Amino acid sequence: MSEGDTVPLHPRSSQSDIDEIESLINLSVQPATPLTQPASVLPARPPSPPRASIPVSSSPFPPPLPPVIPLSNGAAAAAASSGIATTGFGSSSTTLTEPVWDTVKRDLMRIMSNLKLVVFPNPYREDPGKALRDWDLWGPFFFIIFLGLTLSWSASIDKSKVFAVAFAVLAAGAVVLTLNVLLLGGHIIFFQSLSLLGYCLFPLDVGALVCMLKSSLIIKVIVVFITLAWSSWAAYPFMSAAVAPSRKGLALYPVFLLYISVGFLIFAID
Repeated sequence: MSEGDTVPLHPRSSQSDIDEIESLINLSVQPATPLTQPASVLPARPPSPPRASIPVSSSPFPPPLPPVIPLSNGAAAAAASSGIATTGFGSSSTTLTEPVWDTVKRDLMRIMSNLKLVVFPNPYREDPGKALRDWDLWGPFFFIIFLGLTLSWSASIDKSKVFAVAFAVLAAGAVVLTLNVLLLGGHIIFFQSLSLLGYCLFPLDVGALVCMLKSSLIIKVIVVFITLAWSSWAAYPFMSAAVAPSRKGLALYPVFLLYISVGFLIFAID
């Protein structure tokens, strides 16, 4: 095809293409319609109140303690009388740091107090629940050992065997009597019953000591009879109050039998 045969572009088609491009550009730069507008933003909640800040010290050393104001004599005496120490944690004295003599003296005072409550007449015997609340086993242990030693010193032969028999009879007898009361439905603590039966041996200890010093047969019979009745009288209110009234005989009979056996040992050993 020659140069003269070339077909020119149609002016209308080129103009329409330009118009279409311009219309597209105009649409792209137009503002958003209400349908495409972003959603409304909710108002922000009010700010929370400021928190208290913890002061931080830049010093590597701890802050100094406040000065201790000493108590006057009157204030110290009031604190001591109320049982509150100046540290605020009660009495500062403990039994672990006290002298040995203070511990021994306190135990001896408690033994004397319990001995008065059990053996000697006092108003607390009418209410056995109030007596022997602060029970202990040092007193019964001492009375059993003393009675065994007294009987062994009174014996002329086989002193060690006499001591062993006396100690075994008294210790095992107290345990058996306590179990007997508990099996009968008695309301008593096991070790409290052992303590009670041991303290009731005190009159028999006195009788054994007197019989060891006096060799008269008549004196021995009188002393054993009096101390046996004294020990039985001491044990009666406590053991009878621990069980039901219908079972008093079952609880008291073994106790009297034990004390009679000990009295026979005191009278027979020479």
